[in-house]
Amino acid sequence: MAGARAAIRYAKALLSLASDQNAADIVGNDMKLISNTLATSKDLSEALQSPVIPSSIKKSTLLEVFKNSNILTNNLIDTLITNNRINILGDVAIKYSQLLDNSKGVEVATVTTAVELTAALKETVLAKAKTLTGKNVEVENIIDESILGGFILRIGDLQYNASIANQLSKLKREFTLN
Repeated sequence: MAGARAAIRYAKALLSLASDQNAADIVGNDMKLISNTLATSKDLSEALQSPVIPSSIKKSTLLEVFKNSNILTNNLIDTLITNNRINILGDVAIKYSQLLDNSKGVEVATVTTAVELTAALKETVLAKAKTLTGKNVEVENIIDESILGGFILRIGDLQYNASIANQLSKLKREFTLN
């Protein structure tokens, strides 16, 4: 819990600084790259979490991996290393992206489906989500074969579950109650 609060504080400070220097979008691209890299590279994320690996090695590794990053991103890495908080870098990157989207009035709609969304269906979901929120919406598709079919739409803290797995679960509850 404390890590999540700290990540929000670092992300807010970074967004404020980046906005002042008209670099919010550039740093936003860096944060997306960092969060995607940490999500896909198990070795790198484990290295950041490891108390055995010295901070100097973590810092040099991160600066090498993200060598084309903005100076503000490099300063964030320095600050997190100095404060012994480099283990929350991924959380800071995610929170920064969320805060940047919120500042632009953009909402992210997550659509979980059993198969990849077609372009036409993605446009339909995008239009519906835009009418529901009144904001600009970006659609992120997550593929989860366990839902069998249908979809689960999540916008912020709202969720609409129209999956086959959910409908089967409702039927099962109805039959067991009778």
